[in-house]
Amino acid sequence: MSIDHVVTSGVFSLDGQDFDVDNNVWIVGDEREVVVVDAAHDAAAIASRVGDRRVTAIVLTHGHNDHINAAAELARLTGAPIHLHPQDRMLWDAVHPDRAPDAELADDQVITVAGTDLRVVHTPGHAPGAVCLYAPELDVLFSGDTLFKGGPGATGRSFSSFPVILDSIKGRLLALPDGTRVLTGHGDETTIGAEAADYDAWVARGH
Repeated sequence: MSIDHVVTSGVFSLDGQDFDVDNNVWIVGDEREVVVVDAAHDAAAIASRVGDRRVTAIVLTHGHNDHINAAAELARLTGAPIHLHPQDRMLWDAVHPDRAPDAELADDQVITVAGTDLRVVHTPGHAPGAVCLYAPELDVLFSGDTLFKGGPGATGRSFSSFPVILDSIKGRLLALPDGTRVLTGHGDETTIGAEAADYDAWVARGH
């Protein structure tokens, strides 16, 4: 098993504001087949990193445009189905009004690639349909924008909630082993243990 990584750049747009962002796109699998976690900005760059491997699924951690804006084109290039949690469908429709996702993600669903299980963990807060993917055999969590090095993903915009993201992180993520690598939607990786130590500080600062 390998975890490949592509950084793509573009614009995150929400509530009438635009932000320049760099996104992490994760490619998980072996020399034959992979799952792509998020499809940000540049379908050609992602497909190039995939190479001649078969993409079995494009799994979107949430519906914000910077994580899904290359999904339709990547699906066209690879033939892979797009998976999104149904609670983020309104965010998807704002970006791709003419094409529905192919499959709905559900909490505790297992997606298997190259013999390795990725378990869907529904973690609302940054967005209602936000999910993480936990690979226990790899000791890895793909956290999307739910958990970063330094704390929770941003809240305070449409469809987000700080109390809800705190509950998601405390109840679903901090129960994982401390050594679990957290591979994030933006920026550097961290571990569950490193972030758990600061939980009370996040609560106190309020974001």
